Amino acid sequence: MNHLTFNPWAIVVCAVIQWVLGAIWYSPVLFAKPWKAMVYAHSDLKKNNMVAGMIVSFLGSLILSFVLAHVVLWASVTTPAHGALVGFIMWAGFIVAPLSAQHIYEGRPFNLFAINVGYWLVGLAISGAVIAVWR
Repeated sequence: MNHLTFNPWAIVVCAVIQWVLGAIWYSPVLFAKPWKAMVYAHSDLKKNNMVAGMIVSFLGSLILSFVLAHVVLWASVTTPAHGALVGFIMWAGFIVAPLSAQHIYEGRPFNLFAINVGYWLVGLAISGAVIAVWR
């Protein structure tokens, strides 16, 4: 395997993009109301949980972007369209496949599944495109 040279700024920017996208995706502008109704139907939303969730979300996005950069570079992808395709493939294999079974086992509504995996579809496609062109 060849030594991969990463652009650390592309990875950080992709993590920020995912984090901001999540803030918008799960805000009142888009899906906050139905998401909260399905997730917090039987519990209260606590401020401490939100802060911890935001921190862990950003760290998770950093890790995800780092891993996605590996796949994009291993595939020798250099165009935004192909980068988005790699993001889509990673989404299908590593987000949709395991979460679909999890949602069925947990008996959660399909709309919750669609909101959650939709966020990752957009985030991974954008991140794959950015990483592919910003070397």
